[in-house]
Amino acid sequence: NNNNSNNNRRASTTTTTTTAKNASASNQSAGGIIVANRAADEETEDGRIRNREASTKIRDAWIYRQIRARQDEFTQYKQGRVFVGTWNVNAKGKDESLSAWLCADWHKHGPPDIVVVGLQEMVDLNAMNVAVEGKSQARSAFWVDRIRGTLNGRQNTLGDPMRTYAELGTKYLVGLLVCVFVKAPHRPRVKHVHTNSVGVGVMGVMGNKGGVSIRLQFYDSTLCFVCTHLAAHRENVAGRNADFANVFNKTSFEIGTDAVQEVIRLGSMSQWAMGSGTDAVGVPDHDLVFWFGDLNYRVDESIPTERVLELSKANLLDELIEHDQLNIERAAGRAFQDFEEGPLAFRPTYKYQPGTDLYEERPDKKLRAPAWCDRILWLAQEPGHVAQLNYSRSELVISDHMPVMSTFLVTVKDVILAKREGVYKEVMQMLDAYENNSLPMVSLDRINLDFGEVRYDQRVTLPIVITNTGQVVAQFRLVPKVDEVELCKPWLTVAPTYGMLIPGERTEIELTIAIDNATAHRLNTGRETLEDILILRLENGRDYYISVTGRYARSCFGMSVDELVLYTAPLREVPLDPILRAEKYDDLDSRAAMCVPKELWRIVDAIYERGLDERDLFTALGDPDEVYRIRECLDTGAAFEDVGVHSMAEALTSFLGNLSSPVVPVSLFPTLDIDAQNIQMFTRKFLEDMLPVPYNVFIYIISFFREVLTHRQKNRLSPAKVARILCNCLVWSAQGNGEESASSSNQRRGNMQQLMLHFLETNSI
Repeated sequence: NNNNSNNNRRASTTTTTTTAKNASASNQSAGGIIVANRAADEETEDGRIRNREASTKIRDAWIYRQIRARQDEFTQYKQGRVFVGTWNVNAKGKDESLSAWLCADWHKHGPPDIVVVGLQEMVDLNAMNVAVEGKSQARSAFWVDRIRGTLNGRQNTLGDPMRTYAELGTKYLVGLLVCVFVKAPHRPRVKHVHTNSVGVGVMGVMGNKGGVSIRLQFYDSTLCFVCTHLAAHRENVAGRNADFANVFNKTSFEIGTDAVQEVIRLGSMSQWAMGSGTDAVGVPDHDLVFWFGDLNYRVDESIPTERVLELSKANLLDELIEHDQLNIERAAGRAFQDFEEGPLAFRPTYKYQPGTDLYEERPDKKLRAPAWCDRILWLAQEPGHVAQLNYSRSELVISDHMPVMSTFLVTVKDVILAKREGVYKEVMQMLDAYENNSLPMVSLDRINLDFGEVRYDQRVTLPIVITNTGQVVAQFRLVPKVDEVELCKPWLTVAPTYGMLIPGERTEIELTIAIDNATAHRLNTGRETLEDILILRLENGRDYYISVTGRYARSCFGMSVDELVLYTAPLREVPLDPILRAEKYDDLDSRAAMCVPKELWRIVDAIYERGLDERDLFTALGDPDEVYRIRECLDTGAAFEDVGVHSMAEALTSFLGNLSSPVVPVSLFPTLDIDAQNIQMFTRKFLEDMLPVPYNVFIYIISFFREVLTHRQKNRLSPAKVARILCNCLVWSAQGNGEESASSSNQRRGNMQQLMLHFLETNSI
């Protein structure tokens, strides 16, 4: 559970199969857009544009969908058991028996068909072991031998070779290890075994944190096993989410064209067929994915450490499960999207006194809140093909973690080759019949899309129906405009960006406008308008031009405080067009401007009215619908409705955090360490250097929060919490620049928090 920088993470990927080709590695861009980088668009003699590589990939995707829709015609299903175990061994382990972990439920469910074991910290994560292979290879071999010896022990095999387990693959990375064993009778039905490792630790590439993985084809289903060790420390949720995303996105297996085509015929690899189209496959391209390891998610900091210890020792888990960070992040869609996990019916597995079953509470050791760091999750293309039989922990006590284990009943495909080839032949004959006729033709139900009025932080979607009106297959894709790289402007998204239709078939593409903070700022300053042209290219056919327009309903969000103080009228009434704005406000004078934006005063006044004694004020989330209605009232000048104070508080921090420029610019960040001797000087210099309007806003906000803190006994706020809140919404650009190190950026942010704390606690400003 070492600490690692989570800034500027760039995952380093290594594979044991082949070196990734640069060309194929870039075949997939954001949103599943097909980019033909090995064969550019070419113009035919009659002036038509085509791309053979893109056409082939789109064709494969359509074939996949047809085969998958008919897979029951050529597939019979078998059931098997998969055991997954994970353990952070804390660089411990000698000759202790592993049977209580690996074989604990054999008496109940029978020996599994596949055994997957993941270890973390099999060596000390010191600088030497991280930088140089060191002991990793020897410790990997040691643990694999112990696992093999346990599985194939006399008490398990009874001397029968058909009850033994064969090793399919092993992959290690510093302290990480994953190994997969299969029961001997199934070994002939396993193929295309490949391994991969991704380091996301120190500097975003080292192997003290990261993932190791093994993928394989079991009968005719594809399985992927990923063992990870994510960023440590209770407060570092964002670092763990980033580590997950890096490992998930960077894990890639070069399995070869033949293997890809075979599995497509089996009706697998939907993600490959729908987007990437290279010889490499990723994690989501498999029928079944099992993700496990020391994920390091803790119990949320809102529960004190002592309370977590008390509940853990008493085996009272409901409150802890409710505040488990992994459950929270999954529910919010910030990590492990679409993965499933069984109920946590066992006590937290970390942190124990090694050699005991006692949580670590010794006076000479740092007190840590127990947590379910060690987890097992799964992802299935067909959810009904996985059933979890048990999810529990073992009581091996040599480490500061307890081992975790789970047995799954999985359904795998067993394809009848003759029937599959018959279906494949029928699909190809149907396709060939259409392709051999003439040129493609499609109709679009509209080419001019007017989204009407679009509000800040709102998503508006309109569809276009594309119908194949010709006699042949029509392949379409969106392409960038000349001399541009992106398909459309940043505020517009399109899905899907390509497709294929047989004659008479129709499909929809959805265009969505979303106004974020950056877009709002460009709209407010006149540097952007809600207008764009999309090009839909028909392979072997013509281009279609789609016009997109919309009108931005102006909002105080995404503006600067210097501009907000100029207008006494609601912002919705202020024209975006600079000429119209100048005509309407020809007498605009900055000397007659308000001291602070009226929107800020209205929110603060509303919070005063609704009570500063509210429990968890500024820490509990508001209702999203209420926050939206508050923003509308601010923009239109309407009176506030009956909304909760938590929603008002969230609207305040959101307003400040979504200004076009922060109240406290980067230039005011302290460059030297702050201490008791110099903090007075820093605060005086800080205020002297602020511009007038940001100065007024800053003093206003500080004064307000000082008043809020006088009610701390009831609202449970503390100066330290408020200082963090202020840093998040007033100095949100404190991320450093490209040349500044992560440690320097964090130091400057820490100095800024000290300044905020001083302003909140001093007797005068």
